[in-house]
Amino acid sequence: MSLKKWSVVLGVLLVASMVLTACPAPQPQVVEKVVTQVVEKEVKVVETQVVETVKEVEKVVEVVATAVPVAEEKVLRINLGSYPDIIDPQKSSFVNEIAHLQMIYEGLTSLDKDLNTVPGAAEKWEYSADLTELTFTMREDSKYSDGSLLNAARFEYSLQRNVNPETAGEYAAITDEILGAPEWRGCEGDACEAAAAVVDESIQALHADGAACVDPVYEDAACNTLKVKLSKPAPYFHTVLGLWVTFPAKEENITEGGEQWWNSSKYHTGNGPYVLASLEPFVRARFTPNEFYFDGVGKVDIEYSYITDSAVAFEAYKNDEFDIVPLAAEDLAVVQADPVLSQEANIYPGSCTYALMFHQLKEPFTDQKVREAFAYAIDRETWVRDVLSGLGSPALTWIPPGFPGFDAEEKRFAYDPEAAKKSIAESSYGSIEALPPIKVTFSDSPRNRTRYEWLAAKWKDVLGVEVTLDPVEPTTYTSLTKDIETAPLAYILGWCADYPDPQNWLSVYWKTGAFGQRIGYSNPELDKMLDAADTEADPATRAQMYADAQRFLTDGAPVAFFWNNVNSYLIKPWVTGVQKTPQDAGWPGDITPITVDIQK
Repeated sequence: MSLKKWSVVLGVLLVASMVLTACPAPQPQVVEKVVTQVVEKEVKVVETQVVETVKEVEKVVEVVATAVPVAEEKVLRINLGSYPDIIDPQKSSFVNEIAHLQMIYEGLTSLDKDLNTVPGAAEKWEYSADLTELTFTMREDSKYSDGSLLNAARFEYSLQRNVNPETAGEYAAITDEILGAPEWRGCEGDACEAAAAVVDESIQALHADGAACVDPVYEDAACNTLKVKLSKPAPYFHTVLGLWVTFPAKEENITEGGEQWWNSSKYHTGNGPYVLASLEPFVRARFTPNEFYFDGVGKVDIEYSYITDSAVAFEAYKNDEFDIVPLAAEDLAVVQADPVLSQEANIYPGSCTYALMFHQLKEPFTDQKVREAFAYAIDRETWVRDVLSGLGSPALTWIPPGFPGFDAEEKRFAYDPEAAKKSIAESSYGSIEALPPIKVTFSDSPRNRTRYEWLAAKWKDVLGVEVTLDPVEPTTYTSLTKDIETAPLAYILGWCADYPDPQNWLSVYWKTGAFGQRIGYSNPELDKMLDAADTEADPATRAQMYADAQRFLTDGAPVAFFWNNVNSYLIKPWVTGVQKTPQDAGWPGDITPITVDIQK
């Protein structure tokens, strides 16, 4: 997920600053106080106008009388840590962006609490014998949250929009198995029209008998079948078509809302478990249950807040202003020593790998030996122990423990000060003194400054290198890392699994044109290895091919693998029904939010 994904990120709050970025926001108001203020204001109006307007007095008294016995709302208050850079299904890639999208929308397939692929908006799917055509059948009487028809034509639009080069989606390459998709995404000039036509034929919304859907297609209730033609066998592709890039945002809403359509709840009409009822950018978002959701109706309203300073969020949690917050490493000792908070801590395996990213096109990291030196100079064990307070594990490989493809035998580039110095001596620069200035960019917060100062001090101690620290505003940081032209010289970023398959870790991230290219990484030989693995039908052979590809990737030291995360959150005891998974990226239970309840 990725950055999720990367689709697209020091403890849990450092994770928020690397994968989830935003500006600090004020603490949420307590509902009871808001109600009291309103009532008091109305009473003052009564006092000043009672002689003049008896009718108004009666009206106000009625409001007060009916407001008093209303049961307390059930609102799950979550600090997400940052405001998204974008909330557009076909343009998003970071985990905080997806944390919004998967509440509002649902793909053709979905993941259950055990991370199995299950039917989503489609009730079933079927592959052709050669695994190059995939047919989905929509659920009968499918609806959007506003009660309007949801048919196959909506998914035809969303898939074509994802591939369309004009969309320029962050995660567009993940559907490149669709016949003609990579050619259209990379087309130029006159070739674009022909490439678009191929994709148009490869993604077709139809009636069950194969007849074309009729205009206006979005109102054709019999348009219940989606056929997708693939350029190669892809036995995993039904899972890909459950990702956020397939989410069926309404074409008319996108058109009416313009470039910033996603920044308003008005235009987010979805088919997911929740409705985006209100959105205050950089402050809060409010979600209410979708009464038309096929799998049941949520039990609580959900409110996201965007406080990037973990110390502030922690204090708010202790004051009962949040029900769920990330548990930062800096607060772990306090939590473990507290008889109440220690019972509210939830620490369990995650799905992310974090790495020090080196821009392959910017000096001095064009030189592999320099990249190796900085990899050798990272004391991962001490980082996890002293900086993360044990909330993580050292990583020397891209695929993390617990996921298919994890390489437990990989030991290269572990902490080795002498090897680090030797690599610098063997580089084209020959010495630390000959290196150009090195700047490490990070998402600015008080705790991040402390952490990166620690890292810079360790590099000074091991290599004798003076590293310049470059703190930037959190949302700006996210934006910078998304483009090869603006990506910093060196920075830390993570990748969280979209689905449990080596293809998601290796092909989706490291193939030419995918996320690795943001740091200038492209290797045609690796591309060939991954292309072969992606189409291999035999599971054992396929697994070995991915293992070989991961070893080859590590050979070139494109990044310094750093640590694997754990999910660590504080959850109030009155929050029930949380179904935790390794892929909880936004908050614990976000894979199945309709099971969550509040029992006070």
